[in-house]
Amino acid sequence: MAGVFGAGAFAGTVNTVVGSGSLLTFPTLIAMGYSPLVANVTNTLGVVPGSVSGAYGYRRELVGQRDRLRRLAPVSIAGGAVGAGLLLILPGASFERVVPYLIVMACVLVVAQPRLSARMRRREGANEPHSQVGFQVGMFATAVYGGYFGAAQGVMFIALLAIFIDDHLQRLNATKNVVAALVNGVAAILFMVFAPIAWLPAGLLAAGSAIGGQIGARAGRRLPLTLLRVLIVVSGLAVAIKLFVSP
Repeated sequence: MAGVFGAGAFAGTVNTVVGSGSLLTFPTLIAMGYSPLVANVTNTLGVVPGSVSGAYGYRRELVGQRDRLRRLAPVSIAGGAVGAGLLLILPGASFERVVPYLIVMACVLVVAQPRLSARMRRREGANEPHSQVGFQVGMFATAVYGGYFGAAQGVMFIALLAIFIDDHLQRLNATKNVVAALVNGVAAILFMVFAPIAWLPAGLLAAGSAIGGQIGARAGRRLPLTLLRVLIVVSGLAVAIKLFVSP
């Protein structure tokens, strides 16, 4: 119980700052003996309070972004619902086969994030892209991924936002936290009704991630992100290898 709570707190911090905390909580639930499907839906429910907490912690950076968030909310909610629906409709064996590849892809994104962020910060002259089809399609596809699995969806969202929108990276990170909260929230609602959730770990993750969201919002800029990325990638690859070799 203490380990799950601690993983939730750490993941809430990481999600607020980097956006890939589920690569810590998901392996923790797998290590407890839960199936990948149960671990995934339990994790999604557990990280929602952390996303909300992180978004609230970044409320100063959200000032002036109401119109942007109003335009991004529908595509985020729709994508999250579609992703969660796919997870519920497709056979559980399908998820178990694809999840190791999703984890590896998420780990690659975590490693590539510094290079992507540096490239994004060099971009100048981008306009608000809400009418651009490519941006909307990318946000919807990422939201579908977030509803289906979700690990490193924050990295994907911040990459899209920074590519298409010319704004300070911290403000875009605040936007990312709101979008992730919407995606996880709508997926969690569907999972609570239709999916097998391990409620005790979900509650422990929720409590821990809510605290971690505040830590990430207050001290995230001073955390050693390189160390966080190393821990995330090692943990993610370990569970991916375990799932690859499992019969």
